[in-house]
Formats: sequence, C-alpha cells, structure tokens
Amino acid sequence: MMSSPTMRSFARILVTPVLETRNLSVRYGHHRAVEGVTITVAKNEIVVMLGANGAGKSTFLRAIAGLGQRAPESEVLMDGRNITPLPAHEVVEAGIALVPEDRGLFADLTVEENLFLGANPRRARDQEANNLGLVVQLFPKLAERRKQRVHTMSGGERQMVAIGRALMSAPDYLLLDEPSLGLSPLLCGELFESFTRIRDAGVGILLVEQNARRSLDIADRGYVLEIGKVVGAGTAAELRDNEEVRRAYLGYAKDG
Repeated sequence: MMSSPTMRSFARILVTPVLETRNLSVRYGHHRAVEGVTITVAKNEIVVMLGANGAGKSTFLRAIAGLGQRAPESEVLMDGRNITPLPAHEVVEAGIALVPEDRGLFADLTVEENLFLGANPRRARDQEANNLGLVVQLFPKLAERRKQRVHTMSGGERQMVAIGRALMSAPDYLLLDEPSLGLSPLLCGELFESFTRIRDAGVGILLVEQNARRSLDIADRGYVLEIGKVVGAGTAAELRDNEEVRRAYLGYAKDG
C-alpha cells in the first residue's frame, strides 16, 4: 500500500540525525550552573549559544561531552540513541567532539602528532586518510607546519590544530567553545569561514562564541542562555532582529 504524504513526512522526521539535550542540568553542590536546558542540533546546521560570561555555556558543552556531573534527570541523545550514561571517551566514539576553550593540545608534540592522536577512536581509524585530507583542505597551513611543535605556534594556528584534531575523530557533531578568543579579526574571518565548510561537509556544529555578531552571520539557529537557563531561541535572523539580543550581545539598539 502506498504511503500517504503525511506518513512519508513523518518517516523523514523520525530519521533526521540530531543531537538533543533534554532537561540537562549540572550542579555544583547546591548551585545549579545549568538548569533544565533542552536544545537540538541537526547535521548540516550551525547552532550558536549566546550568553554572558558565567551563564553556564562552557559547563553545558562539557556536560554534553560527558565531562562534569550531570543531574539525574538530564538526558543527551544522539540520533535517537540515549548516550547520557557514556563516559567521555565513549561520547567521542559515539560521534561528538569537543574543542574546549583552552584547546587542550599537547604543546610539546608536533602538529602531526596532535592530529593523529585525534584519530585514535575506533570510529575514525578507517577514515584517517580522508579526515586528514579534510583537515588539510580546511587549514592548508597545517600541512606546511606538520613537523612544528605546537608550543611554537601562534594562537590562530593552535586553534586550527585543535579543530583539526577534533575532526580527525570523524565526528557527527562538533562542540566549539570560544574558538575565536584572542584571535585577530583576520584570523577570525578565516576561522568562521571554515565552520561553514565543516557544516557543508555534513557535521553539526554547536558554537559557543563571544563574537555574537559574526556567529549569527554564519549560524542557522541560536539559543540565549542566562544564569544556566535558556531564555530565548530562534533562527539567526530572528535573534539578530530581537531588541534584547541586539542590546545585550550585538552592542546596538534597533535604531542604532
């Protein structure tokens, strides 16, 4: 029997790859750094999370990655699979890679050594050559500097290594925590261009970034986090046009 259009549409919804948090909370003693956060990130999508310093954005990313103590009611699902109980290394195996704010690189190792450490997960080993090709295509400088020790590199180059190492794990979803921090405007532009290319390669991106204006320029959707809670959400265009978002994160009012 032929399926109706409604049935076919429903079937597509069911199989849409998506990273999802449901009621995700993180507590430090009696203090809740993140409280009841529910979001989704689809593949081929950049989702930005806006918020002031101390809003809980980094804590939220770490909680998704299996780092930190999540409250019992929290759930993290990837493509319908509940990955909440998984330790951090198994979260990577499931297809989620975190690039932390401090980049987490091995500074005394070379670029090449850092990248190949990223390919250690089982899911990535058969794709190592393809993933390295993607990284070099995104960041040609890394091919030129492959034998250079990371501690001798600039901040922008180190960020390329950090993102490249994450991509070597063959992620379906990439979590980026303040990737442009400390970089020049020129390097920021190059970095944000690479995010759109990563998205176009089929990787979903959840981006926490201080540069709200540039983030919204490349994002598909976004959320606003205040004191650990989501207080707003919408398309990038809707957030750009929102008066409160303009004043708090973009630095100008609607008539400014």
